[in-house]
Amino acid sequence: NAKHSHEIIFTKGTTESINLIATTFGRSMLEAGDEIILSHMEHHSNIVPWQIICEQIGANIKVVPVNDNGELDIDAFKNLISNKTKIVALAHVSNAIGTINPIEKCIEIAHQYGVPVLIDGAQAAAHRTVDVQALDCDFYVFSSHKLYGPTGVGVLYGKTEWLERL
Repeated sequence: NAKHSHEIIFTKGTTESINLIATTFGRSMLEAGDEIILSHMEHHSNIVPWQIICEQIGANIKVVPVNDNGELDIDAFKNLISNKTKIVALAHVSNAIGTINPIEKCIEIAHQYGVPVLIDGAQAAAHRTVDVQALDCDFYVFSSHKLYGPTGVGVLYGKTEWLERL
């Protein structure tokens, strides 16, 4: 029995999936002064769409720093999240340094504040077993070519409650 109903939407890839969430979430859920949390290790495809929506809406991006070991600073993450935070968007695995982020802990912390979490799984999907229901993430995105599938096909997993709101 799943805790939440969920849906899979097929897209052209990870970037299109993130763009779709950033655009629809931004236009329907964000207001001036709201905050989005990203990390210093995000791929540009998980930065630029949020920058664009922030410019349009007047929201702000807060960035989780990375420690000397190339890991997310969880204490800093806890200090960044607030009642102004409307979404967290993090990479499951860094495309540049290979860090496997503690997304389970980040999702748990974000959900304590009622904040949805988008996970960029582009680098993780082919190398890790990913159970989106166990993770309890609200969105999870990846591209099929990372799984040795065809190019131009991606997946956007989302909890039905969020997809219907968007």
